[in-house]
Amino acid sequence: MLATSQEHLHDKEQVEAVVAQVQQGNREIYAWIVGQFQQPLYRYCCRMLANRQDAEDALQDILVKAYQSIGRYRQEVSFSAWLYRIAGNHCLNLLRRRRMQERILRLFRPETVSIGAEQQMEARVFSPGLGAALALLTPEERNILVLRVFEELTFQEMGQILGSSPNALHKRMERIKRKVRNTMKTEEEISWNEPESIAGTKI
Repeated sequence: MLATSQEHLHDKEQVEAVVAQVQQGNREIYAWIVGQFQQPLYRYCCRMLANRQDAEDALQDILVKAYQSIGRYRQEVSFSAWLYRIAGNHCLNLLRRRRMQERILRLFRPETVSIGAEQQMEARVFSPGLGAALALLTPEERNILVLRVFEELTFQEMGQILGSSPNALHKRMERIKRKVRNTMKTEEEISWNEPESIAGTKI
């Protein structure tokens, strides 16, 4: 366990050193940062947006935004937290825009728009029960759930990303768990803590 902690510290120090080089004008080395973070960020975007093409597009936008803003990064939080904050804000904006578009479509075509594309995609990516539960969450609630359950971050790490206290996030997570659990029981008649549940016992 100690070796793992030391490796994690070493990785963090290496990331910060590379970021400093980019800030000093060595822009070509930004490719190393892309290589380190593109897979976890893509996975995060997939879980937030439940659509691979949207996730790929979002990833490119996020990496460009980070590149353009990297001069303003300061080590008050980890670079990883700073990057996830950019990713989270971008995905939340996309989800809000998507939901607004779906509401407008339902106003004009209520007879043909019964299930949104987002819910259909979620049903394929996740279990039917979890997909239905995620569809009922607000974008902010979904972000908290994804960071905690799928990215397996601590509340302390989430606090750096979301700008909230760990205690407040813990309370919100408990409310989200109840909301998801109730929906999943209705949809699949399974318990949140059963092994076959995607969420499992990670929380």
